[in-house]
Amino acid sequence: MEELLAIFCDVDDFCKAYEEYCETHLLMDKKQIVPKTSMYLSEIMTIVIYFHLSNYRTFKWYYNKFVCKTLKPYFPKLVSYNRFVEVMKMTIVPLTLYLINYGFGKSTGINFVDSTPIEVCDNHRIYSHKVFKGLAQRGKSSTGWFYGFKLHLMINDKGEILSFCLTSGNIDDRNWEVMSHLTKEIYGKLFADRGYLSKNLFEKLFERNITLVTKLRKNMKNETAENFV
Repeated sequence: MEELLAIFCDVDDFCKAYEEYCETHLLMDKKQIVPKTSMYLSEIMTIVIYFHLSNYRTFKWYYNKFVCKTLKPYFPKLVSYNRFVEVMKMTIVPLTLYLINYGFGKSTGINFVDSTPIEVCDNHRIYSHKVFKGLAQRGKSSTGWFYGFKLHLMINDKGEILSFCLTSGNIDDRNWEVMSHLTKEIYGKLFADRGYLSKNLFEKLFERNITLVTKLRKNMKNETAENFV
C-alpha cells in the first residue's frame, strides 16, 4: 500500500493549501467548498484517484468490495456508498486543480491525441433537455451522432496526461484553437486517427517542431516533414 500512502500524502498537502486559499480568498462559506462529512477532503480525493489505478471497472464494486474491506484500516471513518457518491461530486474543482498543478506528465517526443464524446442526454430528449442548454451541442463521433461535449486528451507514451480540453460537441478535432492549447508543451511526433487528418494542421504543427502522424484516406498523397523543409 505504499502507492496509496504516497498518493494520500501528496493529496493531503494539496488540500491543506487549497482549503487555506479558499478561506482567505473566496466569499462563499467553507461548507460550500469542503464536503460536510466525517471524512476529510483528502481522503475522498485519494479514494477517487486510487480507483483509476485499480483493476475494477465500476466504482460501486471498487468502493464496496475493495475500499470498505481492504482499505478500511486506512480510512476508519468511511461512509456508505450512497453517501460517498453524494459528497464525491464536490471534489470536481479540487481534483481538477490538483490535476493541472501536479498530475500532468512531460512530453517524451512521442505523443498521442484523441477525443471522446460526453453525452448529456439521449438523442430523443435533446429538445427537452434544459440543464446544459446553450452549452451542449450536437456532434458526431465514430459511433454516430450525440448531444453534449467533447473531451480532447493528450498523453505521452507512458500514458501520462499532458493536457486536456473540454469543448461543446460540435467542435472539430482539427480546430486550431483547441490543438494550439493541447500542444503548447509537447515536441516530436504526434500520433492521431484520421479525424485529425489536415494539411493545414500538419503545417501549423510542423512550425512548432511537431510532426503529425495519421493514417491516410484512400487516394490521398502522403505528406511528410521533408516536404516542408
